[in-house]
Amino acid sequence: MDPTAEIESGLSAFGEDFRAQFAAASSEQDLRAARAELLGKKGRLTQLLKLMGKVPADKRRELGEAVNATKQEVEQSFEARLKELGAAARKADLEATPFDLSMPGRSPAPRGHLHPLTQVRDEILDTFRDLGFSVAWGPQVELESNNFTKLAFPPDHPATDMQDSFWVKVEGAPADARVLLRTHTSNVQVREMSRHEPPMAVVSGGAVFRRDDDVTHSPMFHQIEGFLVDENVSFAHLKGVLTAFAQRMYGEHVSVRFRPSYFPFVEPGAELDVECVFCTETTKGDCRVCKGTRWLEVLGCGMVHPAVLEHCNIDSERFTGFAFGLGVERVAMLRYGIPDIRVLFENDPRFLAQF
Repeated sequence: MDPTAEIESGLSAFGEDFRAQFAAASSEQDLRAARAELLGKKGRLTQLLKLMGKVPADKRRELGEAVNATKQEVEQSFEARLKELGAAARKADLEATPFDLSMPGRSPAPRGHLHPLTQVRDEILDTFRDLGFSVAWGPQVELESNNFTKLAFPPDHPATDMQDSFWVKVEGAPADARVLLRTHTSNVQVREMSRHEPPMAVVSGGAVFRRDDDVTHSPMFHQIEGFLVDENVSFAHLKGVLTAFAQRMYGEHVSVRFRPSYFPFVEPGAELDVECVFCTETTKGDCRVCKGTRWLEVLGCGMVHPAVLEHCNIDSERFTGFAFGLGVERVAMLRYGIPDIRVLFENDPRFLAQF
């Protein structure tokens, strides 16, 4: 069929039909449904507009003006009817029978609860408290010396780079003062070891900040840091404590593994991994969370580097210790089967109500 004739016949058939449709709508929902039949993606007028590209150039302007004029009439009629429905609803509310104030009130809304990250953080701290650790806290805005230098970070370590950490300018501070948002809760380790003498076993938790942002990393996340310093502490003590922690958090029969890794403030260092809870028989080898390895890193750990002990005025010839750090979000994701870390910070009540 000739597109020009098809558009002309379509506009002619339009007539006053749309006005009758709008007038028959008794609610805003019905009115919007009627509008969608005309102007929606598959609406009658929209289909006519799609034919404009096939109309000869000498007739395109005239037909285009006619189609647009009809579209404007539809929009104006829709807005007018929408105001009428709104006014009618308002009038009905005003003329309705007043509320009976003597009737019983509505039942109170359900009580809120702790955020899942707070629940997991407290559970982790309680677990280590049961293992003999005391809980300590530290500041989120920290000196570079407590965050890096005293933890034996080399001056050129990537973590000290401006692209990896959030540095803070403090008004009135000395020109050489370097302050940042802490990148880990290990600053508590430095503060506690500088104030107290061994033996000590301390665990701490709180927010930390790094320039990461993907499905398994967030610029702000929560971390648990723990350490134990005493005479004759060995890697066997570290494995025993962390294996007990993993079994309490993930089940008595959970499989764990320790693999060598490097951290400036421990020697030797290791990673503790647990089996990936997101892998299934159908996704085996193709899981986007564990990247097909079947393992997920839970925490980093190792024997406290002698240089860290010396920086905190602890005799490294007499005392040894171990330390570990883990992300609360990673534990929560494993515990509840959450594949994307970002949903933990979106504050969607539908998500939070599940915990």
